Parts: sequence; structure tokens; C-alpha cells
Amino acid sequence: MTTFDLVVIGSGPAGRRAAVQAAKFGKKVLVVERGRRLGGVSVHTGTIPSKTLRETVLNLSGWRERSFYGQSHRAKEEISAADLMSRLHKVLDYEVEVLQHQFLRNGIHRICAAARFLSPNKLALTTDAGETSEILFARAVIAVGTRPSRPDNVPFDGRQVLDSDEIIDIKYLPRAITVIGAGVIGVEYATIFSALDIRVTLIDSRNTYLDFVDREIIGDFSHQLRDRGITVRLGCEVKDIRKKGANIEVTLTDGRQILSDMLLYAAGRTTNTAGLDLERAGIHVDEKGRIPVNPQTMQTSQSHIYAAGDIIGFPSLASTSMEQGRIAACHAFNMAIPPVPECFPYGVYTVPEISFVGLTEEQVQAAGIAYECGVCRLRETSRGHIMGVNSGFLKLIFALKTKRLLGAHIVGEGATELIHIGQAVINLGGTVDYFVNNTFNYPTLAEAYKIAGLDAWNRMNANAEFVHMTPVGHHEADQHVPEPPEDRDDPSLEKIPA
Repeated sequence: MTTFDLVVIGSGPAGRRAAVQAAKFGKKVLVVERGRRLGGVSVHTGTIPSKTLRETVLNLSGWRERSFYGQSHRAKEEISAADLMSRLHKVLDYEVEVLQHQFLRNGIHRICAAARFLSPNKLALTTDAGETSEILFARAVIAVGTRPSRPDNVPFDGRQVLDSDEIIDIKYLPRAITVIGAGVIGVEYATIFSALDIRVTLIDSRNTYLDFVDREIIGDFSHQLRDRGITVRLGCEVKDIRKKGANIEVTLTDGRQILSDMLLYAAGRTTNTAGLDLERAGIHVDEKGRIPVNPQTMQTSQSHIYAAGDIIGFPSLASTSMEQGRIAACHAFNMAIPPVPECFPYGVYTVPEISFVGLTEEQVQAAGIAYECGVCRLRETSRGHIMGVNSGFLKLIFALKTKRLLGAHIVGEGATELIHIGQAVINLGGTVDYFVNNTFNYPTLAEAYKIAGLDAWNRMNANAEFVHMTPVGHHEADQHVPEPPEDRDDPSLEKIPA
């Protein structure tokens, strides 16, 4: 019976990062993947496919050029599902090839099989052909991820009624689509289909959506959805879903009916722990099927068994899952655990993108921190004009006492790329002075940081100027009022409100 230093169950972002890190330490590593190809949900049905479809839609539809050439502009007149699938499969094949080469280069063993625990140190592996083998391991990382929820009352058929895994293998483009579930996945696909001029209705039983995002950002985003004709039904329970001829009829509890020729069910996901026989390893899951871990080390209740990625719950991001896998491998072999940064970025790949890092304005208010905001509309930048950007904005939140950046929030073109400037400044303890005193390439969308920084600087010092005007005798009158920044040649200053 073969023994491995580390067995990783699942080859998604968390699993592959744990495997590679352990291999770098010279350990004997086995990756067990239940699917037929390496990569997990991230590569085959989640992160990479959805973002590839998004980019393909934006390119073929000419979405980014419509502000110049009109709403009827299209880069390709007739867009089919085959057009979307062609690019998607090329990207997925490349991702798998890179991953296979990475495993080969680092000497990582791999097998396509279903794993189940026989004891805290033994696994049984069963291939699709029914062949079973047993292995021993010193340490293990569970990174099996999640799958879409599929309630019995939803008539899934893989063609008209789809879950978020099936939607990436779409057979035709609908004239109208109903999306149930206004979480990250549902909102992303709703806006992607809308960019193809497909009529979209988005339904959710909650009264709000994307609650972890700053409410001002959501306000602007919601306005853009309405402006594009997306119908959003919040606080609506679905009573019935049934096929009606070539259409799908959704009946809400308030009696309203929604008719479309395709339905995407994207309300919730389920963990992939079934079949692992975790109880034999002495590991228990919570009421939602997630595995509780020590967030500092990723250890489960069994100290030599770790868990990482979506299986442990929030934030369920590919980026954070990778770091969790690396932390698990480092701790497992007594290596220095990399320091966890103060903040990490969130990205929602909607059309337009939403991204943020740090505290929202609501969180700052709840913490009782005195603060000020600086805002820049992306259309205020020259690059924005060049690109035809006519919506979206950057919002920076600063502490009044320390001037430190507390949060950066963006809705608009390139948000998920731009956010890393804010991330670096927050994690390095930077203040508003960084944005005021530094030079940004011109013209760029990143220049929005300088404009928003100057906007905040003006607001923060407006109070000081008012205090300076108070009658003599008040001690505040002796306070020093900072001089405005010397940046006369910076064209962004012309866009700052007095």
C-alpha cells in the first residue's frame, strides 16, 4: 500500500496550490480529482468559464463601443451559442494543459477517482472503471468545493432549464431568460445575457442583493440595470416553475407570471462532502455541510487533516482559496506560514464590474469611525472619454483622524484590475497623501484614484478652513490649516469640485 506525505482531494484553486506548495518542499504528493480532467469547478464550470463567456460576449456584441456608435452597434451581427463555446473550449483546454504541466514539472502524482476515508490516515480510491485501491497518508487537504443546488421542484432538463454548471454548455441563445437567484453567479450571468440584448428578469426572495457590497455602489449598479431594461424582482418567492410549450413559466407567490424561453437557477450551492465518509476520519460538518477549520492554519478537528476553498464557506473566492491552500501546506510541514494581509479584494464580474477592498461605508459608520469620502466618476477621466466610458465611479473612504485609506470601491470598466492600487495602499497603511502627492500615468483610468484622493483632501480640509474663520478667542483659530497640494500641471485638478 502506497504512502504519501500529502494527499489533496480536489484540484481546484485551493487543492492545486496546496499540492504545488508541498511539492516545492520536496514532499510526495498525490492529487485526487473526481472529474475526468484537472482543474475542478474553477476551471471547468465556474470562475474561468463564466469570465471567458463574459469577455466573449463583450467582444462580439461590441458592448464597449456602443457609447460611440449607438446601442444597435455590434461587432458581429449574428452571434450564436457556437461562437461563445468556441472561445470557451480553447481557454479551458489551455488552462488544463498549464495545470498538467505544472503538476508534471513539480513531480505531483495524480489520479482521477472518487475518494472516501476509511480511517483518519487511509483513503479508498475508486475510478470510473470501478477499480478500487487504498492509500495511506501522513497529512491531507480536503478541497472538494461545491456544486449548484438543484431543488426537486425545478424541472432541470439541461437545455431550457439549467443550473450554473450547465449554462456554460448552452445550446442556443434565448430571446428572454429568467434568472432565479441574485447572488454573485446569478447577477453575473444576468448582466452577461443582457449585454447580448436578451431580455432578462432577475428574481430573488430577499429584499436586497449583494449585501456585502457598499450600498452606494449597489445604488449606481442598480440604476444601470434598470437603464438597460433588466427587470429585477426582489422580495419575490417562486411558487411554481413549469414548461409551457416552448417557454418556461415562472409563477410568483404574489400571482405574477414571468414567461421566457430559458431559465437559469442560480440560488445557492451545495458542498461536495457527500461520499467522502468524513465521519470515519473523525471530521464533522456544520448544518450547511461546510467543514469548520482554524482560520489561521486551515486545520480541521483532526490536526493532520486540513480543508480549504469553498468547502469551508465565505468568502469562496478563487484568490482566497489559493492562499488557504498554501497556508495549509506550509503549516502541515512546519514551514513559516505566510502573513495574512489585512484586506483582500473582492471581484464581481458583472457588466459592469464591481470590485472593492477594505471597509464599506456602512461598516465604517457601524464602527463609529469619523471618516470622509472622495469620489471620481470614471467619465471624468480623459481615458474614460477615450474608451467611451459613461458610467461607473471610484469611491475612497478615509479616516479623518489618521487620514488612512479604509476602503476602496469601484463599479465600472476595469474595476477588478483597478482595485489592486487601493489594496496595496490599505495593506501598507497609506493615507490620502499618497494619492495627492503621487503621479499617475495620463491618460489612464487609474488616474481616478488621484481625482478621488484630491476630492477627499478638499472635503477633509474644508472643515479646517471653516474652523480657521471662527472668531478670535476660540482655541480652534490657532490651528494650522494645510496648504492645498502643489500640482498645477495635473489636468485632474480641473475636474475637482471647489
